[in-house]
Amino acid sequence: MRDLDETDVEILSLLATDARRPFSEIGERVGLSGPAVSDRVTRLEETGVIEGFTVDVDRTKLRGGVPVMVDVDLAVDAGADSDSEPLEAARERLRDANPVEHVFITAEGDLRFYARVEGRTVREWLSGTFEGVPVDDWTVTLVDEVEWTPSIDGVEFALTCAECSNTVDSEGETARIDGEVYHFCCSSCLSRFRDRYQRLEEGA
Repeated sequence: MRDLDETDVEILSLLATDARRPFSEIGERVGLSGPAVSDRVTRLEETGVIEGFTVDVDRTKLRGGVPVMVDVDLAVDAGADSDSEPLEAARERLRDANPVEHVFITAEGDLRFYARVEGRTVREWLSGTFEGVPVDDWTVTLVDEVEWTPSIDGVEFALTCAECSNTVDSEGETARIDGEVYHFCCSSCLSRFRDRYQRLEEGA
């Protein structure tokens, strides 16, 4: 199966939001004609990426990576007064890691994070990410399903994509760019936002 390009991913995102959306409308959003969008959707159905009228997306066939929860066992230096330095060093690495979406620090000071990484390179990616950080070991758990409903004092609210203003659900992405945190509904929007941000910086 050929790799999905950004246009395929954007079409999937639009169909996932509204499976009854006309191909002509999708074409206007992605810069293609209605028939060209229809051809792409047919190919996605034939390759098994789209299953059924409601657009059941098999995300293992996308480039988004495999969702994992990682528990990090930080090394404790017996000669140190506090283990905050290894923790801060690990958190700093995770802030700069694109696959990482959420980082958690427990009341006991343990480090846990959720990320989407390439399934065949999870261990290799972890080794590279924490190179030079005092880590004894880590435990990787494959996440089967994620449900994320953000709320404040029990009142649900919706995040909007910084690029297209669509609602960001549990499959969205979060990125820290120049110290600011932005939320995106898909990887395509994140890429377009990064590219435009970089062009604006270069022109400044």
